[in-house]
Amino acid sequence: ILWVREMIDLHKGDCLDVMDELIAKGVVVGVIITDPPYKVITGGKNGTKGKPSGILTKNKQLMKEIPKFDEWMPKCFNILKDNSHAYFMTNLLNLKDMMQSAEDAGFYIHNLLVWEKGNVTPNKWYMKNCEYVIFCKKGKSKFINNCGSKTVHKIKNNKETEHPTEKPIELMELYISNSSNSDEIVLDPFMGSGTTGVACKNLDRNFIGIERDGKYFNMAKK
Repeated sequence: ILWVREMIDLHKGDCLDVMDELIAKGVVVGVIITDPPYKVITGGKNGTKGKPSGILTKNKQLMKEIPKFDEWMPKCFNILKDNSHAYFMTNLLNLKDMMQSAEDAGFYIHNLLVWEKGNVTPNKWYMKNCEYVIFCKKGKSKFINNCGSKTVHKIKNNKETEHPTEKPIELMELYISNSSNSDEIVLDPFMGSGTTGVACKNLDRNFIGIERDGKYFNMAKK
């Protein structure tokens, strides 16, 4: 544990190792909400006349050393307590594989949620203005706290961010408030710059966040 403050517990390191350490200590969490890294296509080369290039064309380093879904998904299943929820964010190209890895780990897929983010990602085959969230359960079903919630969430993305895939706090608050109680721990094994942790502070929830990249870990701590 590199930084502890009230209900906030941040770990700098590889989530595969940190989750093993937490499980060995008997830690269990009440909900998992995360936007894990996954391989993407760049969307085209810069300079192609009349063709858009993907937002990650200049961030090829982000696509290196990405852990496989079946490496971290079982650890998420093991650290989550029974009869609880997990939310895994992804794009279309990785949706099938991530859903399969979730099921192989023992999760049951409740629903596929859609975040309509307002801004678009350049693409040659329809510009993408949404991302997908795999909503899972472990064990018996339990209701979400606001049963009037819909599957499509129209929440504008924050364009002025220092992390290339940062999610809006409001979106994280929706999932946290629907699937956790104040005495439970929320886990984000790929916390990035810490949006999930900020949402937990706003909602008076306990939070464990894990981030390998020192730059983003320091942003989250700040």
